[in-house]
Amino acid sequence: MARSDEKATHFIYEKKEDIEDLYMLLIKKAEEAFASSYSPYSNFEVGAAALLENGEIISGSNQENAAYPSGLCAERVSLFQAGARFPNVKIIRLAVVAKRRGEKELRSGGPCGMCRQVMLEYEQKQSSPIEIIFKIDNENWIRTKTAASLLPFSFGKDNL
Repeated sequence: MARSDEKATHFIYEKKEDIEDLYMLLIKKAEEAFASSYSPYSNFEVGAAALLENGEIISGSNQENAAYPSGLCAERVSLFQAGARFPNVKIIRLAVVAKRRGEKELRSGGPCGMCRQVMLEYEQKQSSPIEIIFKIDNENWIRTKTAASLLPFSFGKDNL
């Protein structure tokens, strides 16, 4: 079961088997996105899956480019696609998974700073939280209650 307290911004799962089914479905969809990862330079495959309020699941994978930083992370591919296809539908949850090409075991793979900023922007745009789940070390997984909790002291629309 997940560890947390009422004031916590996140939950920690000590093993994958403890994760609730609704999050496991998203993790599975994110893992399926590995198939479309274009990562010839890093060999680090990342998949993401976003659950929308209407029940749609939008997956994405990382897309690298020799002209860094022209590529996109899986999280942004998934979120931008959700925003383009369903502009007025809230994003509820996002799962992110990562592994080295050729390996079966998932690695820790928290979202980068740019992805955290994009998650925050979508959360602010829809005026409701987005839960994020990803692996943080050998066995532990984290589920945040909000994207904002991944980016303390953030810069957003209210700063403009």
